[in-house]
Order: sequence, then structure tokens, then C-alpha cells
Amino acid sequence: MNTSTSIRVSDDRPRAADTFASSFATSYAGVVAFLAVAREGSFSRAGDRLGIDRSAVSRSVRKLEAQLDARLFLRTTRNTSLTREGEIFYENCLPGVERIVRALDDMRELRDGPPRGHLSIQASPGFGRGVIAPLLHRFHARYPDITTELLLSRKPADFAGDRIDVAFHDGRLEDSDIVARQLIPMPWVVCASPSYIAAHGVPRVVGDLDRHQCIAFREASGRLRDWEFKVGGQALRRRISGPDIFNDLDLILQAARQGRGVAQLPGYLVGDAVRAGGLIECLAPYAPDDGGHYLCYLSRRHLPARIRVFADYVTEEIRLLEKERESGRVSGLPRFRDVPSLCWSVDS
Repeated sequence: MNTSTSIRVSDDRPRAADTFASSFATSYAGVVAFLAVAREGSFSRAGDRLGIDRSAVSRSVRKLEAQLDARLFLRTTRNTSLTREGEIFYENCLPGVERIVRALDDMRELRDGPPRGHLSIQASPGFGRGVIAPLLHRFHARYPDITTELLLSRKPADFAGDRIDVAFHDGRLEDSDIVARQLIPMPWVVCASPSYIAAHGVPRVVGDLDRHQCIAFREASGRLRDWEFKVGGQALRRRISGPDIFNDLDLILQAARQGRGVAQLPGYLVGDAVRAGGLIECLAPYAPDDGGHYLCYLSRRHLPARIRVFADYVTEEIRLLEKERESGRVSGLPRFRDVPSLCWSVDS
């Protein structure tokens, strides 16, 4: 009995869906034609407005009248007017049409009009706190109709599942569906505190790390992150070990500043500490190729204005910080390859 019921429901559903689809298709074309005739007062002018023949307009209206089992127009050789049923149908259709028009206008405004709406942003904890969060106040002052939500996560951004509009990513992405705009260089820097170097010396070549206490980073996947270098023109990945392991770069930075070991961290995170002398760069001649830091979003097509202006704003502001840092006006995003002498002077 249950099997019979299940089969009967399964057989009925496609027919119901087909009936609905057929009915909707007929109604949609008929309603569009009906509204055009009602507004223009003429089948010919309605056809001109819709870009179709007068006969096509007439056929669509006739099908709609047959579906409704009601006559909608009084037609004479000189005049076309609504019947009482037609007036009622027009009044009932008009609010829905106006809502559709407003919806279309809203979508065009989101794309082309003054930027507004909600913006969901994802960044790694270190980059989000140190770079993006300080920029949001001026962004809100410039675009007061845009609200923002900054989500700090080390996971790769799930744009569709988590409804992320913009994400920041270390290094290039292989996903062709994601637009990646490089913001700034992002060197990975090996560094340690003056107190640690005074006690343990400076690692002068990559192999020296075997005798140092290295602070490890556990990735979201659960693996320990290998340290990257470039030796003799070839990329080198090295597995490191030490007494401290963290899954947060800020904690690694804190441990390095406390003298607990050597760390490899992104340049944007350690710039102030190196410039102030709280950390000293090591192994600068073996720094890996710059992977860059990227601003990412889905597809260039139909890009909402809120995403477009945020991407332009962040790109402009971060690159301005980089230029100001290069000119020496502010302590901003650092270039650590310029300070290798600091590493040798402490140990000599």
C-alpha cells in the first residue's frame, strides 16, 4: 500500500510541474501583451513597444483570455478598451508589475547607482586586524550606505556557501572562477628577538636552523607549515620543529618578540617590530619569491557597486601606505631585504 502511494505521487508530480510550467509560460506572455495593449490602447502600438507583430500580441491576449475564461478587451475598428473584467485584472496585475519594475531598478542601482548594501569580508586574523580593520572607518565615512562585516578566518573563503563578497588571500589562487587582484608584495621573513639572538646567535644559512628553536605554525588543514626559502636560485621547502606550535600568526609574533625562538612570518605582520628593533631579520639572502597578497571576489560580470568601490578603495589605500613607507614618511608595510646588516651586527 505504501509502495502504491509512493508511485502514484511520483507519477503525479511531473504532470503537475509540466502543467504549471505550461500555464506560467502562457500567462506570462499573455500578461505582458495584455498590459502593453491596456497602456497603449492599441494592439499595433503594443506590438511596436514590445518589438513583435500585432498578430503575435493578439494571439497572446487570446490565449490569456481562454485561460482566464474571460474577455479582457472590447475591440472595434477604431477603438480598444478594457472590459470590466479587464479593468479588474489590470488593477490586480499592476502592483505585481510595479514590484518587478522596482526590483529591476534596485538591481541596476546596486550595480550602477550610489553604492549601498551589506558587504561580507573575510581575511586571515593577522591581515584582518593589522591592515583591513584600520581602513574600515574611512571607508564608512566615504560610503555611509554600505555596512561591513569583517570575518577573521584561516580557512579558504567559501564565497557561495558563506556568502562572502570579498576575501584576502596569501599567494596566488588556482581557481579560474575567482578574480584575484594583487595588493602588495608579501615576503615571508625569518626573524628573532635581540635577546634570542644574543643567547643563541644568528642563523647564517638555512641549515643552521637545525640548532635553533623554531616556532611552528599549524595550518587549518592540520599540517605544520613548511618554511620556504630560495637557495642557489631554487625554491626550497624545509620542515622545522621546535618547542612551540601555534595556529595563530599573532601568537607566533608574540612568542618571537618574547625571545622564545625563530619565526617565519609575513612581512605585513612584523614590519613595525623590525622597524622598532623588537625583531631582527635573519636569512635575508635566502628569502623566498614574493607570493603577494591578493584581494579576491567572484567574477567581473555583474559586479555590485558595493564590491567594486571596496576593492578600489582597499587597493588604493594599501598601495598608498606602501609608497609612503618607501619614502620614509610612515612606518607601514616593510621591505625587509633592505636590513640584512642588522642580522650580522648583533653576532659580531
